[in-house]
Amino acid sequence: MKNNLQIVILAAGHGTRMKSDLPKILHLLGGRPVLYYPLDLAQKMSSQETVLVVSPTLQDIKTPFSHKTVVQNPAQGTGDAVKYALPFLKAEGHVLILFGDTPLIQQETLERMLEFVEEKPDVAVTVLGMRPLDKQNYARLCLSDKGDLEEIIEDKDASPSQKELPLCNSGVMLVRGDFLHEALPTLTPNNAAKEYYLTDLVKIARQKNYLCGVVEGESSEFIGINSRQDLALAEACLQNRFREKAMKEGVTLLDPQTTYFSYDTQVEQDVTLHPHVVLGTGVILEKGVEILSFCRLSDSHVGVNVVVGPFAHLRDGVSLQNDVEIGNFVEIKKSTFGPKAKAKHLSYIGDANVGPKANIGAGTITCNYDGLNKFKTEIGEGVFIGSNSSLIAPLSIGDYAIVGAGSVVTQSIEGRALAIARAPQTTFEDGADKFRDKRKLKKDS
Repeated sequence: MKNNLQIVILAAGHGTRMKSDLPKILHLLGGRPVLYYPLDLAQKMSSQETVLVVSPTLQDIKTPFSHKTVVQNPAQGTGDAVKYALPFLKAEGHVLILFGDTPLIQQETLERMLEFVEEKPDVAVTVLGMRPLDKQNYARLCLSDKGDLEEIIEDKDASPSQKELPLCNSGVMLVRGDFLHEALPTLTPNNAAKEYYLTDLVKIARQKNYLCGVVEGESSEFIGINSRQDLALAEACLQNRFREKAMKEGVTLLDPQTTYFSYDTQVEQDVTLHPHVVLGTGVILEKGVEILSFCRLSDSHVGVNVVVGPFAHLRDGVSLQNDVEIGNFVEIKKSTFGPKAKAKHLSYIGDANVGPKANIGAGTITCNYDGLNKFKTEIGEGVFIGSNSSLIAPLSIGDYAIVGAGSVVTQSIEGRALAIARAPQTTFEDGADKFRDKRKLKKDS
């Protein structure tokens, strides 16, 4: 079946209810655009051909997936949209029709549709049904006594008894290729909206004595993104999937509802995530990692038994090797920490390589930017950086060197050297009293 599967993704809706200059299918969900979910699904389903139907505003869209793009203009309904894809579709096999703004459909659900038509090759149209708690505005699926699909009735056209039918139309269809080529050109816009409805394929199929069938999916899979509220609801559903998957694979979430993942997060077993942890895209957490509360990580690879946080921020290409310790209010950007290196308090480390067993004292800053260019800081093995030090890049500090607290380091330091870069202390006897008296006299005058 997969060798004869073609997929059409309808994504020409304007999304005016999003109140946004950004098309609704390009808003982020779980760290990537909404549209990427059905495109990714098409790839996983090994679609022989994937055709994306978009509006003119997205005719130049680029995605990381393989597909053809066609423009629907003007937009005259779902049936009309599929007509634009028809020249790229073969009559052999089946055509699966998905929606670009419906990102939560799971592969297992679509696999069941394929299994259904393999068992019943005579079925011309298979509709994916659902049983939502609130059926308002959903078309109802009318079944025969044998369970075959007889008719799809729009909510506004349904009688009171038909409105009580529990099974609703999700919009997703699996259509036999030969029937689609036969029936699609015969669609007519005989409705109040003057649009070509894809659901009319069922009526045409029944008139020609073809069988139509239904496969059911969970209603949460069919959340369509039409508003900010829909986007938030979909994000909540997606995050719950991510959390359940992580816990089943051996990850401890101390407060699951405040832990956020991205679509590509990789977390190994025996990782512990404390409350209020946000994992952006590109995060890998190896075995035994512990992320304390109020941390945000993105584009970061965290090695075995590393501890991060609380209140830490890792971003833009961070690699922490095994047994590293990163403490509270530490920001690390585009840097590498060798095994057992530490930065425990109140530091910014950017564009740096920190060697194994190095210890970065509280308040240390790598001054990596001069207003025009970024520069690297190289910190060797076993280096000790005293608290409140400023390291002015480009800079190299050799193995086992020591930087005295409060230093402003502007020159590279050889291995095992001790560097102190601060002004000598001057102490004036009774100077504090003299200073206060002088200031008070000036204030009173």
